[in-house]
Amino acid sequence: MAAGRVGLRALLPYLSRHKRTLAVVAVLSLVAAGAALVQPLLVRRVLDGVSAGRPVAGPVALLVGLLLAGAALRGVRDYLLQRTAEGVVLVTRRRLARHLLLLPIAEYDRRRTGDLLSRVGADSTLLRAVVTSGLFEIVTGAVMVGGALAAMAFLDPLLLGVAVAALAVGLTVAMTASRRVRGLSEQAQARLGEMTSAVERAISAARTIRASRAEEREAATVAEGAGQAYRAGVRLARLEALVGPVADTAIQGAFLLVLAVGGVRVASGAISVGSLVAFILFLFFLAMPLGQAIHAYTQLQTGLGALQRIEEILALPAETEDDPARTPGAAQADAPAVAFRSVDFAYPGERPVLHQVSFEVPRGSRIALVGPSGAGKSTILALIERFYDVTGGGISVDGHDVRDLPRDALRARLGYVEQEAPVLAGTLRDNLLLTAPEATDDELLAALDEVNLGGLAERGSEGLGVQVGEGGVLLSGGERQRLAIARALLTDAPILLLDEPTSNLDARNEAALREAIATAAVKRTLIVVAHRLSTVVDSDRIVVLEEGRVVATGPHHELLGTSPLYRELAAHQLLVS
Repeated sequence: MAAGRVGLRALLPYLSRHKRTLAVVAVLSLVAAGAALVQPLLVRRVLDGVSAGRPVAGPVALLVGLLLAGAALRGVRDYLLQRTAEGVVLVTRRRLARHLLLLPIAEYDRRRTGDLLSRVGADSTLLRAVVTSGLFEIVTGAVMVGGALAAMAFLDPLLLGVAVAALAVGLTVAMTASRRVRGLSEQAQARLGEMTSAVERAISAARTIRASRAEEREAATVAEGAGQAYRAGVRLARLEALVGPVADTAIQGAFLLVLAVGGVRVASGAISVGSLVAFILFLFFLAMPLGQAIHAYTQLQTGLGALQRIEEILALPAETEDDPARTPGAAQADAPAVAFRSVDFAYPGERPVLHQVSFEVPRGSRIALVGPSGAGKSTILALIERFYDVTGGGISVDGHDVRDLPRDALRARLGYVEQEAPVLAGTLRDNLLLTAPEATDDELLAALDEVNLGGLAERGSEGLGVQVGEGGVLLSGGERQRLAIARALLTDAPILLLDEPTSNLDARNEAALREAIATAAVKRTLIVVAHRLSTVVDSDRIVVLEEGRVVATGPHHELLGTSPLYRELAAHQLLVS
């Protein structure tokens, strides 16, 4: 969580870029409030004029003019407020989405995707009410209340005391209850985030769930999350429902008391009928803003609860915050492309994964990382990309410690294909341009041909505009993997990291891809993680890992004689008898 609950001060950065519009809104609100406060005095003048037989056409015309002017001013004010609120939501979503994309990878590991989506969507939406019916309702209400109190004190101090006493009791109870709204709002938004996470999990694994006949169980999980969100929402609604009636009862009680006491004072001649009517109108102008202010305070507390969740994410340090200010110079001529020096690593809160790992990757060479599952092979690629920082030792790329390189500059030197080979929803062109936004269609097609995927752009009239579906669902597993590799080949990165590049390929496409990798190796340094040793037996050097330690290095033919583990792996894959 963020270090403490956010307050109104936290809203200022969201409102600062709209300060001119908000200044106009403030002026309009003040003028509209002034116009409203004059109206009861004009009503008093009209009534007293009628009683005395004086002409009242002028006051009536002025009263009508003020009514129309006040309505117009409020309309313009409300439009400006709504537009400003939409602007606040827009800026919040952009800022939050950008920050989410810059968070350290470890944050994605420990947080649920649905909860993060909920903060961008539902939580940011609640900020709209803070602007439209929160701050300005309270500010405008304060002006109206102050003006009404002054006028009521001028008309009849005794009636003012009666009205204030009646209002004070109910409004105190309402405001006390409103203070609990924020905590309940935070709970309701948290439950909503959990439900969204459950839905996201079910949809993202729809085929697995269907094949496992687990639809009802997953639906029950989502339903339980929806039930928790419902119960949290009901608790919030119950409290909000208490606030409104208590405030309304206090206001109605104040009107009844003022009518009773005022009627007695009119009968005694202490005040005129016109003064009583004017006082009641001022009481209306006092009570209505107070009720709106209580509602606005409730909305403000709800919005601050949402802002708390937004600020919790924004308070997390971005991945790039610890980047060095300057980029080191060019690659050192005699330095290896990649070097590990006694590297230790453990994921946050987990047992160590790598222990004293050391090896070098000469520039222009092809290195393979092999070993049993869980040996730390994919972790090594993640550390080169600096998705995580080592807990001991060091890693250098082109002679520079990766911690001395800004991440953007480091990753510009690296091409990376993940083990899962993720494909983004959209078109074939969208996916290829992800790593090479300036590439031409001819270059994109050439990259597809390199991985034996050229036919994909010829399936329909769309060409490179063919849709690949959510997560590449319209492609086969092998096509998704080759598309990810084509995407990496489009970069000018001198170092290419491939994590299980052939795991989903048949023999024919594996052979084609091996040729593409061999072509890429002519001008690049390759580090390949592989379970299928047949794809890496021709590597310049193979690094064998077991339980996070380097247990052997060397070419294939040498390791068969020097590494029992490597020979065992080769025997299981029928590469040796």
